[in-house]
Amino acid sequence: MLEEELPEVRGTRERQKWGNPVTYFIAFLFIALSLGPVLYIVTGGFRDNSQITSSPAGFPTPWRFDNYLNVLSSTTFWQQIGNSAIVGITTTIGVVVLGVMVSFVLARYHFQGRAAMYSLFAAGLMFPMTVAITPLYILVKDLGLMNSLAGVILPQIAFGLPVTVIILVPFLKAIPDEIEEAASIDGASRLGFFFRMVVPLSIPGVVTTGILAFVASWNSYLLPLFILSDQSTYTLPLGVQAFASQYSVDTASVLAFTSLSMIPALIFFTLFERRIVGGLTGAVKG
Repeated sequence: MLEEELPEVRGTRERQKWGNPVTYFIAFLFIALSLGPVLYIVTGGFRDNSQITSSPAGFPTPWRFDNYLNVLSSTTFWQQIGNSAIVGITTTIGVVVLGVMVSFVLARYHFQGRAAMYSLFAAGLMFPMTVAITPLYILVKDLGLMNSLAGVILPQIAFGLPVTVIILVPFLKAIPDEIEEAASIDGASRLGFFFRMVVPLSIPGVVTTGILAFVASWNSYLLPLFILSDQSTYTLPLGVQAFASQYSVDTASVLAFTSLSMIPALIFFTLFERRIVGGLTGAVKG
């Protein structure tokens, strides 16, 4: 008959199974720091200004829903959501289509200057839009795209390409040459191989880059701030800023507008979080 396990050994095994408690404490601390401001904004929308003044960190007593109902009944809010959706979807399509084409050439073709071109896209990751905002403004103005959604979409597509290319090139390089040779024997052209084989096999990376492009476009603030001047063309981040300036004394309404503007991006990112992680993992493996 086996002897019973000593309490010290059993405790050691339990700690090894669950990990170090300090790690859990630090993780919960970071989660609290991340969720704290979001919860404050959401619950603040269910209060009135007197409650916020008397107890800034308190809970709604009673809960008020008129702030959220007023925002949801506003045509301006839905118009700004529509503008953000147009900009986000169009930017995502442009980034994905152009990114897949460029990545296919860099991954499957051998030509002089290929490494330099790939390095140029990699350098684009270190070139933030903040640095280029002045020449971008001049370029968009010269093209006659000021105060239009197209003037926001085109630069965002350009700045979304470096991330897309860096992620997709390893995916396309990982496709075995034997598949391309077999497709060539069956009579498939380069374009046929691209549309029939490359695009389906790169779906995980395409989904990842599309999600990243959409979220970045949805949250973009600096470029629309410089390009858009008419409130009818405002995207949601600009709408939040305009609403906060117009109703600066109505803190509860501002918090309600802000929390509703966060919901679409949070839901979208939460639903596709695994897709992002899976696509980036595949890119690293490739």
